[in-house]
Amino acid sequence: MKRCIIIGQPNVGKTMFALQFALYLGVAETRMAFAEAGGRRWERAVAVAEALGSLTGEDPHRTRQLQSLLLDLPAGKGRRQFELVDTSGLVDGIHPDPAIRRAMAQTLAAVRDAHIVLHMLDAAAAGRGGVQAIGEVDYQVAQFAQMRSGYLLVANKMDLPEAPQGLKRIREEFVGHPVAPVSALYRHGFDQVKAFVWRHL
Repeated sequence: MKRCIIIGQPNVGKTMFALQFALYLGVAETRMAFAEAGGRRWERAVAVAEALGSLTGEDPHRTRQLQSLLLDLPAGKGRRQFELVDTSGLVDGIHPDPAIRRAMAQTLAAVRDAHIVLHMLDAAAAGRGGVQAIGEVDYQVAQFAQMRSGYLLVANKMDLPEAPQGLKRIREEFVGHPVAPVSALYRHGFDQVKAFVWRHL
């Protein structure tokens, strides 16, 4: 089964996107698999709408393990199953918290095994011109992931007023890479992501 991984800095909306994408595909309840960097693994049944409340939030590094959903992607008369993997946020430099460092290392290791990489950026933050809105880690991810065909930049938070300027900046910084503008909060732009994932399954 092919694996589609969502990566990016903390608070760009990775977990929100994963759960909202499941809802967009018509999945209201499912089993979610969790894998910690230390090796502990577990699964639990989740109501996706409730998981949005318990797994997302404003505080950075809320996600500290891989969180996977098995999803069916319908297109035309066919369906293709894939694993959608939410990950810990990546930051520039060495994080002082060893648990977060381990989670980041786990994320980077998982990227190597992924067939599709959805690299999420906060378009609104990029539009505000924040220094860390597009970090060195984003350029490194793009350089590594561009070697495969299943690499898509996802410009999130397009519902915010600064986002159009941020989208322009993202396209200028990552010339030649496909970019999908989305709002994970409102599930806007998901058709483009769905079409991209389908082509690479």
